[in-house]
Amino acid sequence: MEIKSPTAVKALLVLASLVIVLAGIKAASAIVVPFLLSVFIAMACNPIINWASRYKIPRWLSVISVILLIVIFGFMLAGLVGNSMAEFRQNLPNYKQQLSGELVWVTTKLESTFNIEVNSELLVSYLDPAIAMNMATNLLTSLGGVLTNFLLILLTVVFMLFEAESVPKKIHIALDDPSMKIRQVDKFLLSVKNYLVIKTVVSIATGGVIGLWLYFLGVDHFLLWAVLAFLLNFIPNIGSIIAAVPAVLLAFVQLGPGIAGLVALGYVVSNTVMGNVIEPRFMGRGLGLSTLVVFLSLIFWGWLLGTVGMLLSVPLTMIVKIALESNQDTQWIALLLDSEDNVEARQDA
Repeated sequence: MEIKSPTAVKALLVLASLVIVLAGIKAASAIVVPFLLSVFIAMACNPIINWASRYKIPRWLSVISVILLIVIFGFMLAGLVGNSMAEFRQNLPNYKQQLSGELVWVTTKLESTFNIEVNSELLVSYLDPAIAMNMATNLLTSLGGVLTNFLLILLTVVFMLFEAESVPKKIHIALDDPSMKIRQVDKFLLSVKNYLVIKTVVSIATGGVIGLWLYFLGVDHFLLWAVLAFLLNFIPNIGSIIAAVPAVLLAFVQLGPGIAGLVALGYVVSNTVMGNVIEPRFMGRGLGLSTLVVFLSLIFWGWLLGTVGMLLSVPLTMIVKIALESNQDTQWIALLLDSEDNVEARQDA
C-alpha cells in the first residue's frame, strides 16, 4: 500500500528515527548514564559555586571544595551502607525467628476474631525479612555499578564546573534564532537548576526526618533507611512508597505491628508534608508536567537508562518537553505533557 500523504510519510520517518535513537542510547547506556549523571551533578553544584563567587572566593577554590565534599560524602555513604548490610546479614536468623513469632500471633488473631484461616508458613515465605535488604541492596548495587566510573564522573564534573560560565554564552552564540531559542535555553537551565536544588534540599530533609523518627522508635539500621529515603525521594510518586516498605517490614519483624504502624505513619506524614506543602511552596508550579506524564516518564527512563534514569526522569522529560515547545509542528505534543495549572493559565491568558 503506497502512502502518498506527506504528513504520514514525515510521521513514519520521525518514528523510525526515534526508534533508532532510543536503541542507540540503550546500547550506549554504559557511556550515556555516567555522562548524564555528571551533567546533573554539575548543575546541582553550580549554584554553590556561583554563591561563593559573590564573596570573591576564587572559582578554582570553590570547585575543589565542592568536589572534596562530594568525595567525603561518597566514602561515608559507602562505609555506612556496607556496615549496615553486614550487620543485617548477621542478625537475619534472629529476624526470621522473630517474624515467625509475630505471624503466629497475627494468624491466631485472624482465626479467632474474623474466622479467617491463614497458613503462617506461607506468610513467612512472602514476608521474608531478607526481602527488605534485597530491595535496598538491588537499588544501591545498581547505583554502585554506575559509580564504578566514579573517577571519570568526578573529573567530568570538575571540567563542567570550570566551564559552566561560558557554556550558556556559547550556546546563545551558536543558535541560529537567538530571539526565540535563547528563551528556551534559559528557561530549561533555570527550571532544571531550581528542580535539582530544591529536590536535593527536600530529599536531605526527608532523609533526616525519617532517620530521626526510626532512631526514636528503635528500628535497626535507621541510617541506612534514611539514606534510602533520601535517594528514593528523587523518584517521583512511587519513590517514597518503595523507601517505606523495607523499613516498615523490618520494624514489624523487630518490634511488632504497633511500632511498624508508627513507622508507616512517620513515612506518610513526612512525605505528605515535604511533598505537598514544603516542596510546592519553594518550587511554585514546578516544572509544568502532569502527574500522569511524571509517572510514565519514570517507567520509560527507568527502562531506557536503569536506576539513574528513574532518578533523573523529571529533568530528562523537561528536556524533551522544551525541545518539543521550540518547534511549531510539535508544540501540541508539549501541550499534552503540560500540567493542568499551566493549561488553565494559558486559557486565562
